[in-house]
Amino acid sequence: MATTSAPTRNRSAVRTLLRLWPYVRPARARLFSAAFVAIVASSTGLVIPLVLKWMVDGPVADRDPAGVWLGALFLLLLGFAEALLFGLRRWLVARPLAHVEASMRADLYRHLQRLPVSFHDRWASGQLLSRGMTDLMLLRMFLAFPLTFLLVNGVTIVIGVIIMLLQDWTLGLVILGPAVPVMVTCVVFEKRYAEVARRAQDQVGDLTTVVEESVLGIRIIKGFGRHRSQARAFRDLSGKLRGTELRKARLLATIWGVIVTLPEMAIGAALVVGVVQVADGGLSAGTLVAFLSTALALRWPVESIGFLLAMSQEAATATERYFEVMDEDVEEGAEVEERRPAAAGIRSTALEDKGLRFHDVQFRYPDAPPGSPPVLQHIDLHIRPGESMALVGSTGSGKTTLTALVPRLYDVTSGRITLDGVDITGLSRQALRAKVAVAFEEPTLFSAAVGDNVLMGADGTAGTAELERALAVAQADFVHALPQGTATQVGEQGLSLSGGQRQRLALARAVVGQPEFLVLDDPLSALDVHTEAAVEAALRDVLADTTALIVAHRPSTVLLADRVALLSGGRIAAVGTHHELLRTNAEYAHLMSGEEEGAR
Repeated sequence: MATTSAPTRNRSAVRTLLRLWPYVRPARARLFSAAFVAIVASSTGLVIPLVLKWMVDGPVADRDPAGVWLGALFLLLLGFAEALLFGLRRWLVARPLAHVEASMRADLYRHLQRLPVSFHDRWASGQLLSRGMTDLMLLRMFLAFPLTFLLVNGVTIVIGVIIMLLQDWTLGLVILGPAVPVMVTCVVFEKRYAEVARRAQDQVGDLTTVVEESVLGIRIIKGFGRHRSQARAFRDLSGKLRGTELRKARLLATIWGVIVTLPEMAIGAALVVGVVQVADGGLSAGTLVAFLSTALALRWPVESIGFLLAMSQEAATATERYFEVMDEDVEEGAEVEERRPAAAGIRSTALEDKGLRFHDVQFRYPDAPPGSPPVLQHIDLHIRPGESMALVGSTGSGKTTLTALVPRLYDVTSGRITLDGVDITGLSRQALRAKVAVAFEEPTLFSAAVGDNVLMGADGTAGTAELERALAVAQADFVHALPQGTATQVGEQGLSLSGGQRQRLALARAVVGQPEFLVLDDPLSALDVHTEAAVEAALRDVLADTTALIVAHRPSTVLLADRVALLSGGRIAAVGTHHELLRTNAEYAHLMSGEEEGAR
């Protein structure tokens, strides 16, 4: 499963986070306004020590009650204004950041739909789920709080330090003493925390995968009594994640210990020095109160540096993980587009090029080891218009892979495939898949109504008549006995239905749009003998009006086709009718005899 990419330690958090700008740009006005409001609010808080200085050196020293009440009123108004401004900041960022998160999630989902099947073969679903949910939640939190307050607290610290230096520069230097060790600690912390944060988020993805597989495979787990081993695997991954989170906590505790302890010691030292100066008459009591109040007001901006940096690193890691997926080339990528201009011009009206044709096709999986032999090689096959061809071969001979090339779930490594003389790479995938319908041996149904699952195979114009016709072809009349008929909701993965029922609905989905070309990957394997015979009888009418490639294992399915192609070792070993190959090809005869014996 894919979990990591470029080494985290070599990446710049700032450069990584800047990749969010296209999504943040539409909300920039409100975000900048929120940052400005927060700076004003923090600056308002720094005025409070100055009011205290005036009160101590003025009304308190002069024993003026009216002045004290006036100062208290100023303090109350300043506190109210600060609270109001921070509330305004939160209101300014709430809606636009929810929109940013929604836009990023929608783009990720759209991108996942356009990525090739080879990508989904490599990536664990839990990793993709964690990127679409947990990582985007972290990014929204970062944009709402740390992004703003890294700026706000930085400005607040600078203003506060200037105020303290203006009040008394010697005390200001005492307060600034811990600045260098704090900065060094932050740099070291940032590098170490980035690595641990990446590891934790990857482990969340792995854990999500285990949970998802356990839920979807609950029948297998219970059927084979594997609940203990699955629980053990879950505990192991949970333990690793717990250890990583504890390491994160230790790192955060370390930086907090440094950031809190050193400034507190500096404030204590400043208090002692200040009291001595007040006793010597070199400093007014009001100035000392104002200085210490300002220093205490800066405690939160300084102490928050630790977890703001931690959240920023987690956001940078989340951004990196998000764009790992977004940077993957989609199906209509540059490599495909480079081939398209030449391929688009390849069109022939010659009779021998009509139908579905494979021209010296070779295929090797994208992630296959270098130098490994192709799965398919030198495939030359012609299925004439209106003809049905059965594809037969032993397990692992490449039958399913060959059928996946027609709708371009994978692209050929070399050679080409044509439909009615047109190279399929010269067609958009939408146009290609409007012409070609597929039904797989392992049917996939979605959490939707039965009718909606079937009508996914149509172009959106199909209605009740087309739905009923497709259900009849697939002998799926059982749907009318369901509680709400075709409106009955199918559970996740269609597991509320039997394997044969799911397979019949998948076949109905393939034929509902009356496609020009039909690719069926052993579509009847889960059916009983009587249902299979009924489906085959109905399929004959459909096959009479389409060009079809059918992966078959049973002789009864083979007899649906006009001709048969034997695939052996990734090559077409023989082509002919069923009876011809039985007489002339020993491998084919062996395969069919094995099926017949198995059927008995």
